[in-house]
Amino acid sequence: MPNPATRPVLVPGLGLDGRSSARLRELLPADVILLPGMGLPGPVPSLEELAVLLRDRLGGGPVLLVGHSQSCQVVAALAGDPCVTGLVLLGPTTDPRLRSAARLVRRWLATAVRERWPHALLALPQWLHTGPRAMRQLWAVASPDRIDVRLRTVGVPVTVVRGTRDRLCAHDWAAAVAAAAPSGRLVELPGAAHLTPMTHPGEVAALVREAAAQQLPGA
Repeated sequence: MPNPATRPVLVPGLGLDGRSSARLRELLPADVILLPGMGLPGPVPSLEELAVLLRDRLGGGPVLLVGHSQSCQVVAALAGDPCVTGLVLLGPTTDPRLRSAARLVRRWLATAVRERWPHALLALPQWLHTGPRAMRQLWAVASPDRIDVRLRTVGVPVTVVRGTRDRLCAHDWAAAVAAAAPSGRLVELPGAAHLTPMTHPGEVAALVREAAAQQLPGA
């Protein structure tokens, strides 16, 4: 039977804060945890230290961790913790092909023009609050991490979600991330780009509810 006590915990993406999931949380009871570079300004520690900070702020379990963009790499680093029952990865990064600044900027621009405005405009004040320094530090810390390799040993269900108009999380990259997890699947949202918690909260809420009710066979 599904565990009704599983609590979704949302971790915002690069530079974003709780405002990025405000519409989502109107539809779905969930907690949101801010970390350095992800809603909080200030120095950004290593990826493993970010995962420890997340664990310290979780409280009790069981929890379903919902990451977005760069925070997917942080929640994946905590996936082996006993309190974690599953992962939902919204537009996971970092595609190794996007580690060069020029290619990243091109893909970001190609994605930005495909977002749903005016909802996506809400990202701008969040980026300003977190600050460019913390965002640069988070990128430097997280971008080299191979989330696809890390997920090979993850024992909990993993749902990878991407928008069909997302160029930062391309189809082949998202499919590879989902396939890396022993119990992974890929869901694509038609017409969505990268800021899915902000622009497609209904679809994301439904997927999070489904993942919170999911268990591994024999569990």
